[in-house]
Amino acid sequence: MNKLFPTQEVGSLAKPRWRLKGYRGKLLSQKEIAEAVKWGKKLRIEDLDVLVKLLSERDSLSRRRAILEWSAKYVIRFFESVGLGIIFDGEQWRSEMYEHVIKKTAGFRFLGYVKSFDYRYFNKAACIDRPKYVKSFYLDEFLFVKENTEREIKVPFTGSYTLVDWTFNEYYERKFSREIRDFKRRKFEAKREFLFDLIKEVIRPEISKLVDSGAMWIQIDEPAATTNTTDEEMQLFVDSFNETVKGFNCTFSLHNCYSNYEILAKYACKLRNCSQLSLEFANRDNKQIGTGNVRAGYKKIKLFENHGFHGNYGLGVVDVHTNFVEPPELVRDRILHVAKMVSDPRRIYVSTDCGLRTRTWEISFRKLKNMVLGAELARKVLE
Repeated sequence: MNKLFPTQEVGSLAKPRWRLKGYRGKLLSQKEIAEAVKWGKKLRIEDLDVLVKLLSERDSLSRRRAILEWSAKYVIRFFESVGLGIIFDGEQWRSEMYEHVIKKTAGFRFLGYVKSFDYRYFNKAACIDRPKYVKSFYLDEFLFVKENTEREIKVPFTGSYTLVDWTFNEYYERKFSREIRDFKRRKFEAKREFLFDLIKEVIRPEISKLVDSGAMWIQIDEPAATTNTTDEEMQLFVDSFNETVKGFNCTFSLHNCYSNYEILAKYACKLRNCSQLSLEFANRDNKQIGTGNVRAGYKKIKLFENHGFHGNYGLGVVDVHTNFVEPPELVRDRILHVAKMVSDPRRIYVSTDCGLRTRTWEISFRKLKNMVLGAELARKVLE
C-alpha cells in the first residue's frame, strides 16, 4: 500500500450469538434476531429480511452454510465500516485456530479441552498417525471474502510449529522409542519429524490452493513460537517457517503475541520471505498521551532493529484484553514514537495486539474506529 501507516485486521472477531446458536442448530430468541437486525442496519447490510427468515428456519446443512456466509459478510462490512485497509472476515468460519485445522486433517484424535488463556479453551488432540491432508480448511472462506470485498486481503493461517507444539506427539514418539534412548533427544527428533511431515503433507498443500486461487498475503500465526527458548528449538521454529513459505509467489508475515520478544528478536532476521512481524505492544504500554520515555511498552522494537530485522512491523496499538477504548491521540503517539525508532516510517502497519474475539462488537467497533483515526492523525504529522 502507498499510504503511510496502513491499518489492518490481525485475526478473530467475536462470533455473534445468532452465528453461534444458529450454526449449532439451536432456536434463536427474538432478542438475538433483533441483535442481528440492529447490526445489519448499522453496517448497511442488504436483504436483512432474508437473514431474519433464515434464522427462523429449522436446522439443515444448507442453513448452517448460509449462516456462516452471513456472519462473514457482517464482519467484512464491520471492518470496512471502521475504515481498515487490510481485512479478512474475523475468522467467522473457524471453530478455533487449532481445532479448525486438526479436525479436517487425518492422523489425530481429540482428547478434550485445555485452557489456553483467560477463560478460553481449545480442544487438544494427539497425533496417532502420520498427518494426511483430507480437505481444505481455509479455501472456501478465502474465496467468500474475495468475492465480498475490494479491500486488500490478508489470510490468517495457523502455523505448523504451534499446531505441533499444542499436540500430544504419540505416533512419532512411539516411532523413535527404540531408535533413540536419550529422552530429550528422542522428544526433539520426534517433534522435528512430526513438524516437517505436517508441513509437507498438510500445510503446504493448503497454501498452494490459496495461492492458486488468488491469495496474495498469508499471515502465519505462531503463538507458540517462543514456548521453548533453547537455540535448538528456536532454530527448529525458524526452519519450519522457512520450509512452509519457500517457493510460493505470495507475501508472508508472522503474527506472534504475548511471547518472549527478547528471544524472538534474535531469530526474526533468519525468517525468509517474512515481510512483516505482527507484534503485541499496547498490552505492555500505559495510557498516557505522549512520545519518548512515556511509551515504555515499545522498547523491545529496538531489539528487533538491533538484531537486524529489516521488514515491516504490524504494530500493536490497541489492547484486546480490556474494554478501555484507546483515544485516537494515544494511538497517534504510539505510532509516532515507533516511527522515530525504525529506519523508515513506511515499515509501520497499524494493528491491534491480536484478535478481538474476547471483546463485544460495540467495544471492538469503537477501538478499531479510533485506531483508524489515530493512524490518520499520525499520518498528518509526518506527511
